Amino acid sequence: MKRLSGWDVLMLASETPNVHQHTLKVAVVDTSNFQGSEGRATFEAFRDVFRDRLPGLEPMRYQLVDTPWRLHRPIWREDAELDLDYHLQHVEIPAPGGRRELDAVIGAIASTPLDRSRPLWQFYYAEGLSDQRVAVIGKVHHVLADGVASANLMARTLDVGDPEYTQQQHNSASVAPSTGEVLRFAARDHAARIRTLPSAVRDGVVGAYRLQRRARQRLSHPGLAERFDPAPTFLNHKLSPGRTFASAALPLADVKSVSKRLEVTLNDLVLTVAAGALRRLLLDYGEATDRPLVASVPTATDTSPDRITGNALATMLVSLPVQVADPMGRLGLIRTSTRIAKEDHQLLGPTLVGRWLEFVPPTVTRATFGWMSRRAAPNQLFNLIVSNVPGPRDRGEVAGAVVSEFYSVGPLAAGAALNITVWSYVDQLSVSVLADDATLNDTHEVTEAFAAAFTELRELAGFPGAADVAPAPTG
Repeated sequence: MKRLSGWDVLMLASETPNVHQHTLKVAVVDTSNFQGSEGRATFEAFRDVFRDRLPGLEPMRYQLVDTPWRLHRPIWREDAELDLDYHLQHVEIPAPGGRRELDAVIGAIASTPLDRSRPLWQFYYAEGLSDQRVAVIGKVHHVLADGVASANLMARTLDVGDPEYTQQQHNSASVAPSTGEVLRFAARDHAARIRTLPSAVRDGVVGAYRLQRRARQRLSHPGLAERFDPAPTFLNHKLSPGRTFASAALPLADVKSVSKRLEVTLNDLVLTVAAGALRRLLLDYGEATDRPLVASVPTATDTSPDRITGNALATMLVSLPVQVADPMGRLGLIRTSTRIAKEDHQLLGPTLVGRWLEFVPPTVTRATFGWMSRRAAPNQLFNLIVSNVPGPRDRGEVAGAVVSEFYSVGPLAAGAALNITVWSYVDQLSVSVLADDATLNDTHEVTEAFAAAFTELRELAGFPGAADVAPAPTG
């Protein structure tokens, strides 16, 4: 048995029928040089590859076990039985097999929750793309792995080098723990957590004092959003259960050149581009742009490539100055906002929220998030989620088949119907957008606005011409 952390429990207990909590990882694979035993890439060949990878994918066998009478949070049963007919699915991309058709299938996959009676993941093998390409779409519940961990899981699935885990033996399914075993495990865990309470209280008091003292010392910034007062927009409402997805990719070298020329971090550049894209989007939908938006920016506290399970998270609230028409003015305010957010993050302590979540009863989390998901009201903390995560530097390969593109996106939050996740992969900056199906006319409006906002900054940095959006698989 294995315990769930406070963040893990939050991701589990905050899921409702219209606010799903799974992440998506999408690999577009060029199979033209596939060297498998069958001679060509097929769903059956993918199943064989996955079976070979399974010894190194221990979290894929984790299954939730409820504590009797809910005396404790759920726990993981390790080495559960797997039904690969459920976990590995075969889907077809409709003709002509381009990016929009693939994105539509991804949106449909994102619209359905995972079955909690089974290990919380599914992989979809999607055929129908042009030029001998296929897509592998991973859907992994956030309780099992955050974005970094689930990407590492997928990398292990697709990488057929000679890692040590290929030499491991498959573990047979273990017997489900008895009620007595679960209760004894829960009692030991309760005792261990209680011992950490004094230090969590002490660090929480110190962190809150530091944060409040620094806030009083800062000058006011009229161009930044006020705390706990995000602007009302058409993006903020009760979510529908359905999801839509859009993707695009920019050359990473181009993005880095602009970042260097403007003397800003890659993260600040991405947030500035996102602010520009959102301004365009709001204007196109006839919305006011007189107030800044607030983005929830998740950050990983453990980016190890060996971590394949659990949540090591923190989050920062960053003001997005959509009220500013000048891109360089937006960039200046973004730099100020991210500096303040990072400083607050360090003053409070990057892991403090996770430590405090250890003491929040799951029943409280379920009740709170259930109420939030049912309210026809905006999110009270932020307007949307924007994430920028460094991805794999090396190109994945499966028996000669090369992973040409890689995308990642996290879930939506109650009252916030948009998630923009930027994920670097080798030489590309991959942009993924997830929305509910009641908000946008076309989710690709966001990726198109993102590319246009980057082109605007690129030209201001002295690089003429439009941004080179990576070509999509087309029919």
